[in-house]
Amino acid sequence: MEFRYLGNSGLKISELTYGNWLTHGSQVENDVATQCVRAALDAGISTFDTADAYANTAAETVLGEALKGERRQSLEIFTKVYWPTGPKGHNDTGLSRKHIMESIDGSLERLQTDYVDLYQAHRYDVEMPLEETMQAFADVVRAGKALYIGVSEWTAEQLRDGHALAKDLGFQLISNQPQYSMLWRVIEDKVVPVSEELGVSQIVWSPIAQGVLTGKYAPGQAPPAGTRATDEKGGANMIKRWMSDDVLTGVQKLQPIADGLDLTMAQLAIAWTLQNPNVASAIIGASRPDQVKSNVAAAGVKLDADIMKQIDDAIGTLAERDPAKTVSPEERPA
Repeated sequence: MEFRYLGNSGLKISELTYGNWLTHGSQVENDVATQCVRAALDAGISTFDTADAYANTAAETVLGEALKGERRQSLEIFTKVYWPTGPKGHNDTGLSRKHIMESIDGSLERLQTDYVDLYQAHRYDVEMPLEETMQAFADVVRAGKALYIGVSEWTAEQLRDGHALAKDLGFQLISNQPQYSMLWRVIEDKVVPVSEELGVSQIVWSPIAQGVLTGKYAPGQAPPAGTRATDEKGGANMIKRWMSDDVLTGVQKLQPIADGLDLTMAQLAIAWTLQNPNVASAIIGASRPDQVKSNVAAAGVKLDADIMKQIDDAIGTLAERDPAKTVSPEERPA
């Protein structure tokens, strides 16, 4: 495992992060979730990402239990705030001071830790003055409940505004967590250049496009039983944008490239995201420990310019690149 600095901070994180969205507390049993976390630790992953909204707080609880007994100083634990949680009342959502201050305490209790290394705004709250949100984050940092602040899926303009306020308030905004893969490249045109200017890193989610880039889905064929595309708890809805025959046909063109490098297609897809110098880490999830063991082989892989061009040629116009696709809800979710 290799490690990279997160933004302009002195914090190093593993270039693969273990995340438990759509799995812990929902798709997999707790004992299997713990086995996946153990596999991540055994593979050298030190960075773990969750959110209070995942399985309506259950994912944080599962992760806290799985990490119990580990040396806290050797881990980087990330969580997030924004989406509705708990009974989902009128103040149980968004980035108000009230929701942030109450949510960080709940997250720390569930994660069984005194602090998180990174506390992230899970989306941009269009109904909330940014000044209130950033002041609340500043107070969370000063209270020692979070060491650093990050965001997720913020636009270039939102990042610039948030970074300026953070600097004025005396703390660091060091990361953004966007979707990024061979098929979803919307951050490249605006978000990445602004982030490089500001000293903000990307921690990218869905590097294998919800599993599509593994090659397990073939054009013209029904999804294999037990895969995310057949999961009615949420996975099928998330993956459906990639399930067209033209996308699946393009993805199949990646197989010879992966074979030539002695990589699986999933390893190739994850390694591809890590070639972007603004990416500090790629988040991998798992429903089985063997998936973790396989995907960690993407760490440290270097792809030369010729391989990167072959990948671009295979995907072609199938990749979404429109920067306008980086969006937050138009109103605070209930």
